[in-house]
Amino acid sequence: MQVIETLAEGLKREIKVVVPVAELEARLSERLVEVKDKVRINGFRPGKVPPAHLKKVYGKSIVADLVNELIRNKPTEILAERGEKSATQPEIVMTEDKDEAERILAAEADLEFSFTYEVIPTFEVVPVDGIKVVREVVEIPESEVEAQVLQIAESARSFETKDGAAENGDRVTMNYLGKVDGVAFDGGAAEDAELVLGSGRFIPGFEDQLVGLKAGDEKVITVTFPAEYPAAELAGKEATFDITVKEVAAAAELEINDDLAKKLGLESAERLRQIVREQIESQFGQVTRQKVKRQILDQLDELYTFEVPQGLVAAEFDNIWRQVNTDLAQSGKTFADEDTTEEEARAEYTKLAERRVRLGLVLSEIGTQGGVDVTEEEMQRALYEQLRQFPGQQKEILDYFRNTPGASASLRAPIFEEKVIDKLLAEIAVTDKVVTKEELLAEDGEEEGEKTEEKKKAAPKKKAAKAEAAAEGEEAAAPKKKAAPKKKAAEDAAE
Repeated sequence: MQVIETLAEGLKREIKVVVPVAELEARLSERLVEVKDKVRINGFRPGKVPPAHLKKVYGKSIVADLVNELIRNKPTEILAERGEKSATQPEIVMTEDKDEAERILAAEADLEFSFTYEVIPTFEVVPVDGIKVVREVVEIPESEVEAQVLQIAESARSFETKDGAAENGDRVTMNYLGKVDGVAFDGGAAEDAELVLGSGRFIPGFEDQLVGLKAGDEKVITVTFPAEYPAAELAGKEATFDITVKEVAAAAELEINDDLAKKLGLESAERLRQIVREQIESQFGQVTRQKVKRQILDQLDELYTFEVPQGLVAAEFDNIWRQVNTDLAQSGKTFADEDTTEEEARAEYTKLAERRVRLGLVLSEIGTQGGVDVTEEEMQRALYEQLRQFPGQQKEILDYFRNTPGASASLRAPIFEEKVIDKLLAEIAVTDKVVTKEELLAEDGEEEGEKTEEKKKAAPKKKAAKAEAAAEGEEAAAPKKKAAPKKKAAEDAAE
């Protein structure tokens, strides 16, 4: 068998493999010996079928299996012998000539195929003792805890049916039907909908027109959807809502006490406050972590400038580009609205993709040399988290991770990366800085007084950064709220 390197340009490689016909024949003969005692052919006793007849009956199928095995296994063996790692799955090329293919299957011609790939670049891991980061820490005031507890108490507040007109603070239970130009629209109808007047949950002007109504009243109100309303077919349009009030209820007195805590399944108000504080600390801690991680990545990015495999860059770009276009479509915006063009945006996102790939390779090498590993227990916890997020789909998710090549890597990669960051944090200079909540949650650049126009021009780049933030930890964002159920059209405009 001949193995010939036909291309070595930058990170690109092409290898040609030639399996002489004599070797194919030898491998075929070995397989025929293996199968002769297993096959059953009419007119022959087991094990007594002549080799020539076996070859005539099974030769092509056996050679086809041999060819598939060689194409599947040989590139991996050759890469191991060369001490190289392929950035992506090697691309296999072999003859498309039918006559030649038939001669190969008949073991009458040499098997030739080539495979192309990009190698994972080799580079020296540089010392990190020069990296310095500032870890912003928020000291949570009691007022912040009390404000959050108050919100929880408000959501659990009880209401009692009352006679008389609805006032701000009362809860109105109603049926409504929304129409634009006299035609009902999707998401504009509900029965037994509950709305606390003054909460600002519905379209501006909607709640104000319910003040003064009593149980049993019917009314047609008119509102205008905001120009920025996410449903383009409703944005900026005037709509009417046919209202039927079914109940008016007054809010009970709001008290934060042990009874409230027990209503929420907790033993005491003190325990409620403790849990709220822990949640706030966890949320701010995540933001602190992301901002520290971004500082580390920014400085690592300055330390490494090696060439990266363009196949990985293209794949990463596709992920970012898909997310950015999804965001634009959902917001109803275009690249022009972001003061850029598609060409300029592509250039920015390509740079971001290259950065992500390079940093991924750097973190991988640092972790490998540092003995960082992901345990089976950590993988199981990550899988459990996936199952927990999709109730009712546990079997499909398990089947996906069991049967999809490389799927487990999507669980391992973020765990590995966070452990590498932990390793770096133990080796670099970290200075804690107490900041306010507003300072912690400020976007990069805002603390330094970034100009409005500059921020506007930077928007596309920020969008791309956010598209990759989950994997890279680049997004210094506010603590995220849990995703709320999709609201009715009349309700979600002010959210």
